[in-house]
Amino acid sequence: MIVRPVRSADLPALLNLARSTGAGLTTLPANEERLAHRVGWAEKAFRGEAERADADYLFVLEDDAGQVVGISAVAGAVGLREPWYNYRLGLTVSASQELQIHREIPTLFLANDLTGNSELCSLFLQAEHRSGLNGRLLSKARFLFIAEFPQLFGNKVIAEMRGMSDEQGRSPFWESLGRHFFKMEFSRADYLTGVGNKAFIAELMPKFPLYTCFLSEEARNIIGRVHPDTEPALAMLKGEGFSYQGYVDIFDAGPAIEVETAKIRAVRDSQALVLAIGTPGDDAAPFLIHNRKREDCRITAAPARMAAGTLVVDPLTAKRLQLTAGDQVRAVPLSARAPANKELI
Repeated sequence: MIVRPVRSADLPALLNLARSTGAGLTTLPANEERLAHRVGWAEKAFRGEAERADADYLFVLEDDAGQVVGISAVAGAVGLREPWYNYRLGLTVSASQELQIHREIPTLFLANDLTGNSELCSLFLQAEHRSGLNGRLLSKARFLFIAEFPQLFGNKVIAEMRGMSDEQGRSPFWESLGRHFFKMEFSRADYLTGVGNKAFIAELMPKFPLYTCFLSEEARNIIGRVHPDTEPALAMLKGEGFSYQGYVDIFDAGPAIEVETAKIRAVRDSQALVLAIGTPGDDAAPFLIHNRKREDCRITAAPARMAAGTLVVDPLTAKRLQLTAGDQVRAVPLSARAPANKELI
């Protein structure tokens, strides 16, 4: 498997992926015109022709037969062209000494606090390929790209995680709050934000703080929780240093997690090394490996061994990266739990 920048020729495969995601992935709508526009902007970004506010680095996961089976992306900055909304979960305290009442009420504040940060988005992998190293490669490849080109990204990276919804796509949070202001189904509002029509949020969403005690118990209980299908992705990102700081999605109340860019494990621990081709060894740990290119970027995950400033990989891995012995790579252990090489300490 290889992660590479998206190309216009990938559009039919992307459309098929988008149609299979279901509700919740707002940045990958099953709309051919919108996807074609996004692919075009991604190609500009990889060529260095887009400002950070417009940069959309869209990657695909491709097998050795050339079939696209997954997608992931990182946006250069959010909210610099149009407002970026989240709810910030705060606390309102009410007290009366005379009545001996002291109430602490969780409160939702509409906020634009995450504006300007880079964002991980659009992660999706076909179900039949969710095995081995594929999921971690597709998600973490973005970190090596950020490590190689830090000037393209903000000082902080965020990720909005999919919130709780049932098998029919019904969101308890939406039913208890959003529906009263938007008068539409959750799936419709979800789709409109995905195709870039976000103006209605500012026009219809209440600006005053919202007391969570007015929401249904079911809605209150899912604030800041992720959909069961998203729990592995959340655990993976937490392992890279991301944490929840009280911001949630305004539609499904899924958590927005964040981390300082320089403190992402794969960014912080990655190294520039010289590629060597040989036999990594039976006990070699899987590494995330980037060919250090931008427009022709290729990233893979494979067993490798560090030795005297080189990274030893097998011939197939070098072929996937389109590199030869002596070329430069950027690499990092795929997992924080991988055995530490003395040169990494």
